[in-house]
Order: sequence, then structure tokens, then C-alpha cells
Amino acid sequence: NILPTTTMKLLITSSLLLISSNVAALTTNPSRCTKTEVSRRVAFQQISNAAATAAVFGVSTSTALAYPSDETPKVTTRMGGLLEKYQDGNRGWTILAPSGWNKFEGEVGAYDVKWQDLVDPRENIKVSSTPVKSTTTSVSALGEDVQVIGENLAEKRNAKLVKAQERLTEGILFYVFDFAISDGTHQLLQLCVNKGRIWSLDANTTEKRWSKREELYYNVAGSFIPKLG
Repeated sequence: NILPTTTMKLLITSSLLLISSNVAALTTNPSRCTKTEVSRRVAFQQISNAAATAAVFGVSTSTALAYPSDETPKVTTRMGGLLEKYQDGNRGWTILAPSGWNKFEGEVGAYDVKWQDLVDPRENIKVSSTPVKSTTTSVSALGEDVQVIGENLAEKRNAKLVKAQERLTEGILFYVFDFAISDGTHQLLQLCVNKGRIWSLDANTTEKRWSKREELYYNVAGSFIPKLG
């Protein structure tokens, strides 16, 4: 039997929210690197599949309603030398990364690049990406209400949603989530879609250190652009 269209829309919408929770959950705890990070790309791939199904049944994944009306400029401050420019020419993205942190390249299935504090490995920033179908052109495939998405992610991960934001920078829509997690960690998670890939940036620290890292992490996230130029 074929489900009524309204019922199918509800199921698909719930599926998109569940997938978004999987994406964030895979970056929750830096100590759970091996098993959870191997599955990260699988969760990202599910986004494109769900978005394609949504289109068939009329669940809108249009970016028109989701896009903020004003552009937010890319962050360019280097915070007096705390940040330095990094460019990945092969994958085509740029970022201002923490100066002096250890940098790790390309662990398959886990991340493209990771920066880690020299003293405390719980303080780290990871950039990862995975291909999506050509029909998925915006992170709005996860839904157009960033607050609702953030609350759903927080509930499923036993975390408090501190802030959920969307911004438009250089024509790319970004969703940014700030989580205080019950295990005593704090995470800034940013998602976007560009060039046929979904890009994730997650910046992690302990809750006790969040106040000291907040400005730096937000500037790192605001400087990330998945294109060169």
C-alpha cells in the first residue's frame, strides 16, 4: 500500500531530522574517534538520499525560504596572530586555523584535516566532507528552521542547545549549532553544502574551557569557505 502524501511528508521530514542528528552525533566526543568517525561519511551520504526522496513527495528542500536576507562577510581577523590562513588546494577550501596547533591530514572516514591543541587533545577542530547527490545543493535539505533542527539534535544527544544560527556567506548557506553536552564537553558544529559535497566543521573543548575558546572557535568557523578565492 502507498502511504498518503501527507503521511509520507511527515515521515520524510522526521527522517531528515534524524539524519541531521546522526551527523552531529558523530562529532560529539573526540575520545570516540575510531568507531564513530568511520561512520561519519555514511551519515552525510544519507542526507542526499533523503533530500532526493523528499523532492519526489513534495517536501520542499528549496533554499529560498532558508536563506538569510543579508550576507555575512567571511571572518578575516587573525586575532593578533592566534589564527593563521590555511588553504587546501586539492579539495578547494580555506580557513583561519589556530597557530601552533598540531595538524593531522586525512584520516579516511574520519576527517579531511584536524587541528589539535598541543596540551589538551580534547581541544580540536576538524573539517570533513563527503559527496552528495547533485540535487542536494544546500544545507537546507536538513530543514529550513535551524532552531528546530538544533533542538532536535540537542535532545537526541543529551545536550543543551545554546545557540542555533544560519548565515549566508559568499552565496553559501551555513547552519551553526552551539552545544553544551552532558559529558562535560562543548561543541561548535557548522554544516554547509557546496560543490557537490556536505562540509562539516566541528570545534571541541571542555565546558570549563569554553569561555576561553568561544571567540576563537567562532572566528575559525566564520572564516571557513569551501571554495578558493
